[in-house]
Amino acid sequence: MERKILDIANSTIPGPRGHFLTGSLPELQRDRLAYLLAWREQFGDIVRLRMGPVAAVAVYHPDGVQHVLQDNHANYSKETRAFAGLRPLLGNGLLVSNGEFWLRQRRLMQPAFHRQQISAFGELFTRETLSTLDGWGAAIQGGQAINIQQEMMRLTLAIVTQALFGSRVSDADGIISSRITALLSDSIFRFDHPIYPPLWVPTRRNQEFKANRSDLDREIYRLIAARRGSEAEHHDLLSLLMQAGDEASGEKMSDRQLRDEVMTLFIAGHETTAVALSWTFYLLSQHPDVESRLGAELHKVLNGRTPGLADLPQLAYTRSVLDESLRLYPPAWVTERMALKDDEIGGYPIPAGTTVVISPYATHRHPGFWPEPESFDPDRFRLEQSDGRPRYAYFPFGGGPRLCIGNNFALLEAQLILATILQRFRLELAPDWKVEPEPLVTLRPKDGLWMRIKEAVRV
Repeated sequence: MERKILDIANSTIPGPRGHFLTGSLPELQRDRLAYLLAWREQFGDIVRLRMGPVAAVAVYHPDGVQHVLQDNHANYSKETRAFAGLRPLLGNGLLVSNGEFWLRQRRLMQPAFHRQQISAFGELFTRETLSTLDGWGAAIQGGQAINIQQEMMRLTLAIVTQALFGSRVSDADGIISSRITALLSDSIFRFDHPIYPPLWVPTRRNQEFKANRSDLDREIYRLIAARRGSEAEHHDLLSLLMQAGDEASGEKMSDRQLRDEVMTLFIAGHETTAVALSWTFYLLSQHPDVESRLGAELHKVLNGRTPGLADLPQLAYTRSVLDESLRLYPPAWVTERMALKDDEIGGYPIPAGTTVVISPYATHRHPGFWPEPESFDPDRFRLEQSDGRPRYAYFPFGGGPRLCIGNNFALLEAQLILATILQRFRLELAPDWKVEPEPLVTLRPKDGLWMRIKEAVRV
């Protein structure tokens, strides 16, 4: 679809003037997060932007977000430049696919992510967490700092591979984790540099991308082939995906479709949960009162016992801490949609072909819905304080029909990991370590998160 640059550029929507060629891309390249917040403050709840040749609007108000993600979702496609940058990595997986194909895949995959099915993984979450903690002994005794982000990446990788394949996948050489990191970084580079040569041009960067993708594909296809050749009965996510058939035709997923969905689940189940946990540990280290209150809840409910899924309803403050962390540092910090037909948001015309930018990071900091939005206050999520807050003032997992299919998996996993670790240890930020958000495909702590591990104080 042709993108209508002139229509949106000449509309009444306020916004920054930008460079006559590159628009607002230079500002976004300098500091994406700061400019997203500044533009809302300067221009309001809907802001006109131009990103190179692409006409765009940023929508901040929860009502506008709801319109795009839910009320008129059929008019808003993922055929955007940002998602196009992910397709060389994710293929036509659930995160980036559209239309009837997306709907078919969603229906095929949904049973694998019912809450009852996900509940079967509770013991896996805690078992792998305890295994990770056993490896911290030397660092604790030596008073050394460890990179918690890296530790959480390893932990969530171990969990997602076992949930997917039913057994731990050896990644001693770091092939899976390192290739995923490199490929995600390349995706954000291509977003920032829209005129960079396409993959078929043999530049050094393109050759590195294809080599990293080939390494990752080889690992995933090897795992799929092993399952195809196995006669044993399995109860993991891969088996559920392989058994799923279309209701009308009975057709099942090909190896290529399985590869794309497995790759998507690796990203969603590995990267995002690890990042969310990392930010939670950082925030707790900066707010000892919250950390102490959380520890008291864990002691009261668990009294040193390994937590299970049945404990989570009693760990209400633990969940509030996680929710508040996801408010301040949502791993999926921004998303895009493209208007398929002319529309209207907040009284402003949205021409067909316009890219609509939606940022949980920015809307979660909207002062109209979050008093003192930069402060860390888990009590915001108590029922009495949440009452009356618009549904889309908080949407760390998206919303509408394209709500993240793995949101229940991620929340249960994160809560159990958090409870398992914090009833035994407290984490202190390493002295002089500067923490800075790095908005790549996910919102990571730049250069990792180095922390010291201390024994938890028994209440």
